[in-house]
Amino acid sequence: MAKPDSALTLTKRRHVSWETMLVVVLVLGVILGRVLSPMFLSSANLSNMLADFTEIALIALPMTLIIVAAEIDLSVASVLGASSALMGVLWHMGLPMPLVIAIVLVAGTLAGLFNGLVIVRFNLPSLAVTIGTLALFRGLAYVLLGDQAVADFPASYTAFGIDTIAAFLPMPFVLVIIGAIIFTVLLQATPFGRSLYATGANPVAAQFSGIDVARTKLKLFMLSGAMSALAGVVYTLRFTSARGDNGEGFELSVIAAVLFGGVSIFGGRGSMIGVLLSLLIIGVLRNALTLSDVSSETLTIVTGGLLLSSVLIPNLVARWRVMREKRLMTQTLS
Repeated sequence: MAKPDSALTLTKRRHVSWETMLVVVLVLGVILGRVLSPMFLSSANLSNMLADFTEIALIALPMTLIIVAAEIDLSVASVLGASSALMGVLWHMGLPMPLVIAIVLVAGTLAGLFNGLVIVRFNLPSLAVTIGTLALFRGLAYVLLGDQAVADFPASYTAFGIDTIAAFLPMPFVLVIIGAIIFTVLLQATPFGRSLYATGANPVAAQFSGIDVARTKLKLFMLSGAMSALAGVVYTLRFTSARGDNGEGFELSVIAAVLFGGVSIFGGRGSMIGVLLSLLIIGVLRNALTLSDVSSETLTIVTGGLLLSSVLIPNLVARWRVMREKRLMTQTLS
């Protein structure tokens, strides 16, 4: 019994140390932003910075749960784009905006259900399936709107995407705060969250312990589709434009944020707190570099670098620890 307790304690320490490192990186990022631009800490810029990663944060919340369960969803940005296009089409048809938003959210949930059913029923890898639906949903977005845009949404709704609270907090970011609280509690303090860790660590053992792994994964992909559709609604209202190419490339930033937050790509490990810190770090770095007139290509390189480092660093550290333990064991035996 002592060994599992020790392992659990060691795992918790690793989580804390990674999150502590993220806090340090976040502080350094804020300092860097202030050095690069005196406008960095202004209320207007803080508002822009939070608004710019609102949609990525909304999608990253369910993505964290999915990766903890050792799955992945690459179709999230395409669901965002398809949701935006559907929103424009439904509004042009004359439907009231509350009904339009409700239909879009249901459609996003059904897109996630489709992903989940294909993965679960045919026992296919989520990576391959969602690569396919990435293209499928993006294609549907272009079928709905083509290369046109819808931009005549009612001012009372577009104001939600633009207005701020307390001088610098964008109204859409309130959804991120609410979602962060709900998803943190769901992952860290509920039986469902514990079932995700068990599924990610060993799906066969989780199944034998009474967890319905298939149904759990189905719920995760439905949740991912719904949140991606919500991000599509927010994105459309924030930019007052429904387009089929909205959100292109967001999946890279979402996955980078989740993995850099300490969630293992192999599943079974990670915390929502780390992901939230990672989202802030990415938002700060991108904003600081943008203020310094850094090109979008460089921002993509930075995102890719964070994604690569989030995979390499934990594995290198793990290998170093194994080698150190072997060396200590050899010295003890000798």
